Amino acid sequence: MLEIIKVILLGIVEGITEWLPVSSTGHMLLLYEFFRIDEKAPFWSMFLVVIQLGAILAVVVLFFRRLWPFKRPDSGAKGAEKLLSMLQMPKIVMWLKIAVSCVPAVIVGLTIDDWIEAHLYNYIVVALMLIVYGVLFIVVENRNERRNPQVRKISQISWKLAFLIGLFQALAIIPGTSRSGATILGGILLGMSRKCASEYTFFLAVPTMLGASLLKTVSFFKDGQVMSGTEGLYLFLGMAVAFFVSIFAIRFLMSYIKKHDFKVFGRYRIVLGVVVLLYFAISSLVS
Repeated sequence: MLEIIKVILLGIVEGITEWLPVSSTGHMLLLYEFFRIDEKAPFWSMFLVVIQLGAILAVVVLFFRRLWPFKRPDSGAKGAEKLLSMLQMPKIVMWLKIAVSCVPAVIVGLTIDDWIEAHLYNYIVVALMLIVYGVLFIVVENRNERRNPQVRKISQISWKLAFLIGLFQALAIIPGTSRSGATILGGILLGMSRKCASEYTFFLAVPTMLGASLLKTVSFFKDGQVMSGTEGLYLFLGMAVAFFVSIFAIRFLMSYIKKHDFKVFGRYRIVLGVVVLLYFAISSLVS
């Protein structure tokens, strides 16, 4: 029963922090420490990543009409003409731009992901990234008050801008950074409105997190690991909780940014980062 409670809490934290720019991985690692879960253990290492699939599904459900690139074919059309009539070209172009945004993260992930996991998954890095990006959010939002966003719709995102956003997303490989935080921050810096930057971040999460989850799952089984029935239940439960909580978190964020900026999240990150450093410093002294 205790393990199920842990999984539910992990799912809640994933669903909230995946979309708010406060670092889901950072929060999950901190919960692992609190619950005395070994994040290096094969199953829990996979759980940390694959639970994101529940959060992805929330994006698909909420934005399905804007994401699905197909429509009913024209009556009477045949062959290639029928196929072309099913395509919604603006959405196809959007997905191609999202693919461009994914390129930097794929390159970085495939080349140094194992090194990052071995050397940077610790409370010091998490705390420092929480603080650094917290400060950046406040600085960027202060600067943004004197500027009008040039890109207010996803359809206005250029190929160059899509790639640059991808570079910001690649920074999120460092734990404590926040994938959504890095891309939203990058989008605002590059002239996007908060709403546009947030929505593009949500859409970009679908292939990015799906790919990361698939790679982690393949790696898990490739190493000869076997998932027990209980572990499978934990994973499914965590994803289900993350899905339902993500629905509310996404709706909250999109409503919040209509009248507010991201500075409150910056302050939260700074406070949390300081608390983390103090907690582990005191813990090391006591032990």
